[in-house]
Amino acid sequence: MHRIVIVAGSSRTDSQTAKVADFIRTTLINKHALAAEAVSIIDLGKQPLPLWPADDNGPWSEYETLLSAADAAIILAPEWHGMACPAIKNFFIYASKAQLAHKPAMLGAISAGVGGAFPISELRASSYKNCRLCYIPEHLIVRDVNHVMNGDEPESQADERLRQRLDYNLDVLLHYTRALAGIRPLIDMSNPAFTNGMS
Repeated sequence: MHRIVIVAGSSRTDSQTAKVADFIRTTLINKHALAAEAVSIIDLGKQPLPLWPADDNGPWSEYETLLSAADAAIILAPEWHGMACPAIKNFFIYASKAQLAHKPAMLGAISAGVGGAFPISELRASSYKNCRLCYIPEHLIVRDVNHVMNGDEPESQADERLRQRLDYNLDVLLHYTRALAGIRPLIDMSNPAFTNGMS
């Protein structure tokens, strides 16, 4: 049984990003036949990580356990002022290769308007270096988030198209999950000379 962790990267409680995370979890269970206990959500709005560095790491030990046990991840980042929001950037300072190395991940960006592209390029460029997370080529941009993914039936053609794209992306992610499961045990991650990725 493959385990997937969805990271809802907004620092707001009851965020639209968390709504999308819930929708994706339900889709994985109902359409892709994953067991309910195999799909977890880390909601950085409801249980925020303290700003790094901190004397108290908050819920990180709980998150570390979930991430270490996961075979894949879905990273969701709202776009604030043309950037990935601070909570998801802070998350990647906590995360290391011990939890995420050589695991596939799908990126998703959330926008209340017509934006959303910038967090994708930002996180593809900067978030994987030390944790060695492997982003799949497919990503999801959820635009006009207040009017999509709100129930069992799509509200518009745009909503229906987005749901179809999500199904396709999740299928790709699950294929990568199965493929990379056999690769991780073959890679030596203990060499201290290569603790960090190359800059």
